[in-house]
Amino acid sequence: MRITVLVSRILLGFIYLVFGLDFFLHFIPYQPLHTGKAGAFIAGLKGTGYFYPMLKVVQIIGGVSLITNRYAPFFAVVLFPISLNVLLFHTVLVPSGWLMGVTLMVPNLLLGYAYRKYYSGMFIAKPVV
Repeated sequence: MRITVLVSRILLGFIYLVFGLDFFLHFIPYQPLHTGKAGAFIAGLKGTGYFYPMLKVVQIIGGVSLITNRYAPFFAVVLFPISLNVLLFHTVLVPSGWLMGVTLMVPNLLLGYAYRKYYSGMFIAKPVV
């Protein structure tokens, strides 16, 4: 399990770091932009002016965190909704890209399982202050 966690952590961290940095540095050449509902979704995120850059900063910080193994359980939780959204985007709106969604979701789920002991405090039905 130790090797699985290491590989999952590094893979997920690397993907998020690279794609987060690419938003600011533009080093990955892309095919023509998405059209239809997928294009409208991306345009909506970018059109807010703040959301897409904030998302990419979270991806960069989360990627560095996972690669360096600092606060990894926390950032595995923070990055999970992003992984889920990428999976849904690439299976519902752009089905040809389903592999990217799976490539993010599987390691994120494995990390969630491996770090489950760190999450026990999050699942308290009625916390007492």
